[in-house]
Amino acid sequence: MNVWSKLLTALRGGANEVGEALVDGQALRILEQEIRDADTQLHKSKEALAQIMAKHMLATEREKNSTAKIEDLEHYTLKALASGDETLATELAEKIASLEIRMPETQAQTASLGSSAAQLRKAITMAQDRLQTLKQQMDSAKTTESVQTAQLAVTQSCGAPKASLQVAAQSLDRIKLKQAELGAKIEATDQLAELSNPDAALENKLMAAGIVPSKPSAASVLTRLRARPHTEA
Repeated sequence: MNVWSKLLTALRGGANEVGEALVDGQALRILEQEIRDADTQLHKSKEALAQIMAKHMLATEREKNSTAKIEDLEHYTLKALASGDETLATELAEKIASLEIRMPETQAQTASLGSSAAQLRKAITMAQDRLQTLKQQMDSAKTTESVQTAQLAVTQSCGAPKASLQVAAQSLDRIKLKQAELGAKIEATDQLAELSNPDAALENKLMAAGIVPSKPSAASVLTRLRARPHTEA
């Protein structure tokens, strides 16, 4: 596989992933639309069933009328034969034959319409059950989505203070680090000063140890004067 083929394959894969993500993100809306479409189709199926049932009723009625007509004509034919009227009997027999010729077609149409009505009625019942199940599942999915959205909102709102505290703690750590660095810098500066003037550093250490008297200051002068005995001027 050359570079262009690999690139096209990668692009197709990316497009599929984007498409699947879009479908997943709109799953409930798609399901709602499918349910609306199914409702519309179910309504049309019910209208078609009503028309088929009406035709079946008419076909059944025609079949019954034809059967009754044949029975009546047979009765009249028998009477004509009994009276010796062959001409009338023949005429009646011709009408009976004409009706009987059309009877199989009428019966077949009635049976076909009845079968179609039964099959469509069964399909409608199954579709109604399936549609009801889908509606219940959609309601459940909507409820779950609402709960999850609320939970996510609560989680995010509770997470905001935690994030702020974390940022504050990080800032405090940075301040402490800077203070430690400044303290180390001051200490290093003092050490460098001692190295540059070792005599002064030694004198400071001796004064701190009390071995060498410290340099006079206003405080030390006042302390010394207060310690003198008082004399009259």
